[in-house]
Formats: sequence, C-alpha cells, structure tokens
Amino acid sequence: ADWAQEQGDAPAILFDKAFCEMMIQQIGPQLDGKIPVSRGFPIAEVFTLKPLEFGKPNTLVCFVSNLFPPMLTVNWQHHSVPVEGSGPTFVSAVDGLSFQAFSYLNITPEPSDIFSCIVTHEIDRYTAIAYWVPQNALPSDLLENVLCGVAFGLGVLGIIVGIVLIIYFRKPCSGD
Repeated sequence: ADWAQEQGDAPAILFDKAFCEMMIQQIGPQLDGKIPVSRGFPIAEVFTLKPLEFGKPNTLVCFVSNLFPPMLTVNWQHHSVPVEGSGPTFVSAVDGLSFQAFSYLNITPEPSDIFSCIVTHEIDRYTAIAYWVPQNALPSDLLENVLCGVAFGLGVLGIIVGIVLIIYFRKPCSGD
C-alpha cells in the first residue's frame, strides 16, 4: 500500500509516543490503586435452580461473573425469541473491585427447549451469550420406580437368606 511508505507522520507519532510514556511515568504512580484495572469481559453461565424434570416448573439462573463496572442488561430468549417476565437482575460485590450478577427466569422445561441468556455490558457494549439445553433429565417416575424395585428385590433376597439360615441351623447336629 502506498500510505505505508509515507514518512510524513513519523515525527508526530514519535512525539505522541514520548508524551504518553512521560505521562505514564509522571501520573501513573499517583493513580496506582485509585483507578481499577479493567477486569476483562463478563462471563455468563446458565443452570437450573432445581434438578431437571420435564413438565415440572423450574427456574433458570443466569450467573454473570468478571463484571466491572456493574452496569449490564440481561435478556432471555427461548428458541431465539425474546422472553418477557424474567425476574430482576441482582448485582453483588465480590473481592477485588469486581461484581457478579444473577438473573432468574421461571420455566417449565420440555425436551426440545433452547434458552439463551444475553448479557450486554453497558460500558463497552460487549455481549456474552450463554445457552441452556436440557441434559440428563430423568423422568420423574423412573427414579422412584427404580429405587422401589431395588428395595423390593433386596427385601425378598433378605427373606430368602433368612429362611435358608433358619433351616440350616435347625438341623440336628450328627454326633460322632
């Protein structure tokens, strides 16, 4: 490119560089500890408040960490369609001038659901998106039936072993 070969702005760039380095050396120590360092981008995670059971009401939680300053907007989507009725976003401080936030959405999960929590940091307009898809859900009756069957099987096995032991020990000992 032709503009890369031009040297006309080199003295101005060198002056700006020297000025910035001088400002960092002169003012930097005075501001140390007073102006917080950027914490990076917010990180969002979505999980359920209770164990997942299809067809039963539950609450999705959008947890936002690595947040500074604590100015954000949280929106929920279901199958890429905005959802109304989410709870307010709660922000709390953590150690080191950082914040975390929680947003809640009441749902009744179905196997085909796809929810997304969209977090927009209002200062730098960075957007973090976390998805939630139902995984490892047990039908509510299956767990109860399995546990009941195991307990019944152990009970029957205990009765059989008990009867065998009673019969075995009631036999008279043959004397020599």
